[in-house]
Amino acid sequence: MIENKFFPEIHGNFGFGCMRLPMKGTEVDHEQFCKMIDAFIDAGLNYFDTAHGYINGKSETAIAKCLSERYDRSKFLLVDKLTEPYFNSQEDIRPFFENQLKWCGVDYFDFYLMHAQNKDNYKKFKKCNAYETAFELKKEGKIKHVGLSFHDKAEVLDMILTENPEIEIVQIQFNYVDYEDASVESRKVYEVCEKHNKPVIVMEPVKGGSLVNLPEEADKVFRDLGDKSNASYAIRFAASFPNMAMVLSGMSNIEQMEDNLSFMTDFEPLSEQEMGAVAQATGIFKNLNLIPCTSCRYCIEENHCPKNIRIPDMFSAMNAHEAFHDWNSNMYYDLVSGGENGKASDCIKCGKCEKVCPQHLQIRELLVNVARTFEGEKVDS
Repeated sequence: MIENKFFPEIHGNFGFGCMRLPMKGTEVDHEQFCKMIDAFIDAGLNYFDTAHGYINGKSETAIAKCLSERYDRSKFLLVDKLTEPYFNSQEDIRPFFENQLKWCGVDYFDFYLMHAQNKDNYKKFKKCNAYETAFELKKEGKIKHVGLSFHDKAEVLDMILTENPEIEIVQIQFNYVDYEDASVESRKVYEVCEKHNKPVIVMEPVKGGSLVNLPEEADKVFRDLGDKSNASYAIRFAASFPNMAMVLSGMSNIEQMEDNLSFMTDFEPLSEQEMGAVAQATGIFKNLNLIPCTSCRYCIEENHCPKNIRIPDMFSAMNAHEAFHDWNSNMYYDLVSGGENGKASDCIKCGKCEKVCPQHLQIRELLVNVARTFEGEKVDS
């Protein structure tokens, strides 16, 4: 296993992202989660990432039950985050933080990130002295390292790091499809981190599963290389850049865990041939004109949608319809828009979803297209 050149306490360069855990209905599958944690730690790895909004708070409590209660604290590193909806003043931050420690079953966090920073919510973090509070908690020993996660343009990150030079690490969305994407700006954001000498944590290396379940033409590019998984090319692409301290993967079953461990415990950067295949697959992907949704579910959790429209699931159905010509997509759309769930045509265009979307998607306009595709609606945009 490679040594982490940025933080010696981190084992390797691969982390367990706990946003998409194994589920039994609406509850975390603790039995399978325990098996995944055991496999991860047995492989010599130790970095776990969560946030209170993940699975409506159930990620943190699952970590307490399946990780903190079962392993000595020295065996794992835990990352949590300060998320904008959970505080309205500086006085709110410490009580929320203390609750996060309790929910996770620990008495300190190894890394604590200012969550999902963008031009708009950064103003609230500044007004509430969130960064200053985090560094006070670090002085008290309740946080080992303070960082931020980021979803905006490169120039915004440059401003934040200029104003907060003490930040130790930055978490960014980075994958081969988003590398030159004009909305995500993965490359430019990464270069800002390099400019400020900040090591990088990668989130969404497989773009919410989109770079695993590839369209047939793109999938064939990698199959022609050999028997490695699509996930291996995507994750290793992100990890191949020199300023990467950590690549996270949000694994939701033991099979995904075993596959990822097979190529990240003894990590090797992509070869020149593999990089060529990635470039070819990227070109194919770009030509499909898919909705670049990562299914983070920020748009629907925390009661953002007043009509209870399952936006990420609808976009998934739309992408399946467009990319894979999947006849099941119509049936899937009917499932996710039935019962108490709203249809795409039920959107009242309030815009709450767009305000929290890390991908800056024009969700209201996209839902019009979804309604036209699956409902036969001629909806005014």
